[in-house]
Amino acid sequence: MSRSDWEVVIGLEVHAQLNTASKIFSGASTAFGAAPNVQACAVDIALPGVLPVLNRGAVERAIRFGLAIGANVASKSVFARKNYFYPDLPKGYQISQFELPVVQGGEITIRVGEGDKAYEKTVQLTRAHLEEDAGKSLHEDFHGMSGIDLNRAGTPLLEIVSEPDMRSSAEAVAYARALHALVRWIDICDGNMQEGSFRCDANVSVRRPGGPLGTRREIKNLNSFRFLQQAIDFEVQWQIDTIEDGGRIQQATVLFDPDTGETRMMRSKEDAHDYRYFPDPDLLPLVISPEWKARVASEMPELPGAMKARFMEQWGLSAYDATTLTASKEVATFYQATVDAAGVALAKPCANWVMGDLAARVNKAEMDISASPVTPAQLAGLVARIADGTISNNIGKKVFEALWNREGESADAIIEAQGLRQTNDAGAIEAMIDEVLAANQKSVEEFRAGKDKAFNALVGQVMKASKGKANPAQVNELLKRKLEG
Repeated sequence: MSRSDWEVVIGLEVHAQLNTASKIFSGASTAFGAAPNVQACAVDIALPGVLPVLNRGAVERAIRFGLAIGANVASKSVFARKNYFYPDLPKGYQISQFELPVVQGGEITIRVGEGDKAYEKTVQLTRAHLEEDAGKSLHEDFHGMSGIDLNRAGTPLLEIVSEPDMRSSAEAVAYARALHALVRWIDICDGNMQEGSFRCDANVSVRRPGGPLGTRREIKNLNSFRFLQQAIDFEVQWQIDTIEDGGRIQQATVLFDPDTGETRMMRSKEDAHDYRYFPDPDLLPLVISPEWKARVASEMPELPGAMKARFMEQWGLSAYDATTLTASKEVATFYQATVDAAGVALAKPCANWVMGDLAARVNKAEMDISASPVTPAQLAGLVARIADGTISNNIGKKVFEALWNREGESADAIIEAQGLRQTNDAGAIEAMIDEVLAANQKSVEEFRAGKDKAFNALVGQVMKASKGKANPAQVNELLKRKLEG
C-alpha cells in the first residue's frame, strides 16, 4: 500500500519559556548560562517549610497570549501538583495546571507551502497553561554517571496544546513557526530554541482516511523546525510500516536522534491518572478580573493578522507580500518604519526592497534585519530617489551597496558624491541613441526584420554609453520612435 492510503494526524504541545526575570514561584533568576545549581533557591528545590508565591508577570504573559489567539482567558484557574519521580525533579512533583487552565481554546491561522500551491489553514488550540520547568540531567559531562543542574527548576513555562488538526509535517512546521513568531511578537518568550526557550513535543498517529484515530506516540523535546519535520516524517513511515507488517502501535514517548534521523522509544506513555493530579494546597486559585484583562489588552501591540489586513486594505499589498512582511515582528517593524519615512504612496516599492535586496543581504550576512547597516530611513530615501526619477532601479542597487558598506549617510549623499544622478535630458539621450544606431546597423536590421531581442541589445548599448545614467523609460521610448520612424 502507498502512503496515500493513510491519513496522518498530528497535534503539538509547545513549551514556551516566559521571559520574566525571575521564576514562576520564587525570586531566583532565570538568566541562561549560569554555572550549575547557582540559580536554584530553597523554593525551587522544595526545602521544608518554603511556600511558593506566584509571579504576576508570568500570569500577564499568559493573558497576553490568550488575547492574541482569541481564546477564553479563564476568570478562575487552579494550580495542580503533577506527581512523578525523576532525579531532576527535587520536589517529587511539578506545579502545573490540569482541569482549569488559564487559557482555553483559541486558534492560529497558518500558511503552508509556497507559490501557487500555498494554502491557509486554521489550527484550533485546546488550551495553554502555566507551569514550572524541571531541572536538567547532564549525561555527557561525566564518565559513568549523570549530573543534575537545577537552575531551570521553577522557570516559568506556558504549555500550549493544539488540537490534532495537522495532517502533514509541513503543516506541523508551519504551525510551530507561526506560534514561534507570535510569542516573540507579543514579547512573552525570546524563542531561542538552542537555549531551550521554545521546545516542541509532537503527538503523531496514522489512520485510514475517515476512520477512528490511531494510537499516538509522542516525540519529545524537538528544538529545531528541521528536526520537527524529520522526526514526524520518520515516525509516520515507521507507524505505517509497523501496521502494514501486522504489528500494533503501542502508546509511547519517543526521542528523535538527529544523527540517525530515527525515533526510538523512551518509555510507555503515561496517562493523566498516572500523575495523580490534585490541587496544590499551597497556592490559591488564580483569579483574573475583567479589569486586569482589559488593562493587558490595552497594552497589546498590533497583532500580525490585523497588520497584514491593514497592509492589504490601506496600502494595496498582495496577500503574499503582506504575509511575508508580517512573518516576524522585526521585519514588520522595519517595513513599517520604512513606509513611515517614505510615504504610503511608496508602500509597494518599499515592500519590494525589504523582501528583495535587503532580505538577501541580511540572510547572506546571517544577521537579524534589526541589525541591518541600512536603516529604514536610508532605504526610504533610496526608494524615493528611484520613484522621482533621480536614479534608475539599476543605479539604486549600486546606491544600496554603498549604504550597506557605510559609504554615505544617505542615498542623496551617495548619488551626489558618485555622480549617479539619472540623465533625463531628451536631447542628450537622443544623441547617444544616434551614435549607437550608427555603430550597430546589424542590430537595427534584425529589429526591422522582426527580432525583438535586437531591440533589447540596442537598449543595452545606449545604457552602456550613458554609464547606466540614462532614464530607461526615455531610452525605450526614443529608441522605439527612431527605429519605427
